Amino acid sequence: MALQVELAAEKLPYVKIFATLGIPIYYADVRAKEIMVTDADVIHHIKKLFGSDAYDENGQLNRKQIADKAFQDKNLLQQLNAIVHPAVFKDTIEWYQTHHYQNYTLYEAAILFESGSYKLLDKIITVFAPIEDRIARTIKRDKISRNEVLERIDKQLSEDEKMKRADFVIYNDHSQPLIEQVLTIHQQLSN
Repeated sequence: MALQVELAAEKLPYVKIFATLGIPIYYADVRAKEIMVTDADVIHHIKKLFGSDAYDENGQLNRKQIADKAFQDKNLLQQLNAIVHPAVFKDTIEWYQTHHYQNYTLYEAAILFESGSYKLLDKIITVFAPIEDRIARTIKRDKISRNEVLERIDKQLSEDEKMKRADFVIYNDHSQPLIEQVLTIHQQLSN
């Protein structure tokens, strides 16, 4: 059985390093977005939950509208997750089956513990970054306000708790070179 590892939060530079090392990576957030616009059952349930305007005339998800509603209503967010997470779980299992021969694989996700995905994994890597860096990156990436970012962070497991649950922590606080941290973890996982 291949070792299944997760790399979460503030992830892109580290994921690129692992990819350069030839490690297969399942991008859960990317796949979730794809599934939300390609899986007929998921689309049906999202429209039922958010209304037909959850998708535009081209069949694209109205992400901002859904995020605005879901992050304001915990119950709505839980219902959305109950639609999307099982579909991603199924997709993940299929992906793992095609990569079972690898020494290890990475499962890249932002809400690993909140989604229950951690239960699939043998080891967990998390990335620590200062809160202000995380806020700035999210504002730039998602083009949302600071308050919207803080609302999202508030609904996630705390960084301290993620670090306690992780087997490995990559520090993105300029205290240690990133490549060396990744190579150390890669060596340990490869053994």
